[in-house]
Amino acid sequence: MSTFRAIRIDKAEKGTSASFVDFDRADLMDGDVTVRVSHSTINYKDGLALTGKSPIVRRFPMIPGIDFAGTVEASTHKDFKPGDQVVLNGWGVGESHLGGLAQVARVPGDWLVPLPAELSAAQAMAIGTAGYTAMLCLMALERYGVKPSDGPALVTGAAGGVGSVAVALLKNAGWHVAASTGRPEEEAYLRSLGADEIIPRAELSGPARPLGKERWAASIDSVGSHTLANVLSQTKSDGAVAACGLAQGMDLPSSVAPFILRGVALLGVNSVLVPKAKRIEAWNRLAKELDQKKLASMTQHVGFDDVMRVAEDILAGKIRGRVVVDIPA
Repeated sequence: MSTFRAIRIDKAEKGTSASFVDFDRADLMDGDVTVRVSHSTINYKDGLALTGKSPIVRRFPMIPGIDFAGTVEASTHKDFKPGDQVVLNGWGVGESHLGGLAQVARVPGDWLVPLPAELSAAQAMAIGTAGYTAMLCLMALERYGVKPSDGPALVTGAAGGVGSVAVALLKNAGWHVAASTGRPEEEAYLRSLGADEIIPRAELSGPARPLGKERWAASIDSVGSHTLANVLSQTKSDGAVAACGLAQGMDLPSSVAPFILRGVALLGVNSVLVPKAKRIEAWNRLAKELDQKKLASMTQHVGFDDVMRVAEDILAGKIRGRVVVDIPA
């Protein structure tokens, strides 16, 4: 098959346009592994790329999709052979390198991770970059040294992809988990994942005081802006916050008070350019530590033709948990 079905983003007279096309294999970018994609997913960043609401895409034309899982079709890389099951996230795929919302992808083998034996390709995409990022946040907090006996852990944006997995992972690790959300109707869902208490988004989304009442020993924040500033101001002495997102904004209207008066640590988590050994550790831990029943409860499957609609919904805050895109064979 010389062509395959894909979503392609092109430059338009105003902004960008996204459409389904028959993409020629000859137009794939360089890489030593070709993968038959069986599943992808839609993250917040994918939503921005597909709708053109933020300049995520760095070259045109572009196949979006920062995640994919599938089977190796061809390989000249020493670590992979035809038939191997693999997963990919990050490395600029879907932004500067043709991505995973397609039937076929070609990438450098060093970007790939072997699919853990405990996971199917669909489960790997139910985790996706969002869940993988949540695990990186947990690992960052553990490396810093905070522990459940130090006090509660807070998750902001808790009903989203990162937040949902973070709640489940923190609860599994023994934490008392507070889940912040602007969707009160999701309380039962969040409690089913392990949340012990629900914090209304409004408590954290306004301007922050330099120092607030000490509430959290650790936090995983995917929101940024005023929310992150409030989280920092309410973190206990010697506590830590793992920051990985910007749903509210890229700004941080805070002060140095939490850092110099309480010794609070702000731990930045980058999920895009991560050494392979750390990626493998994160994926192997996810396979073992993330309850697969909870993963299923936070996941919905959509067809390839539904991608454009879901991209709009995820930006509008209408999607809870994770979305798996089933790519047709």
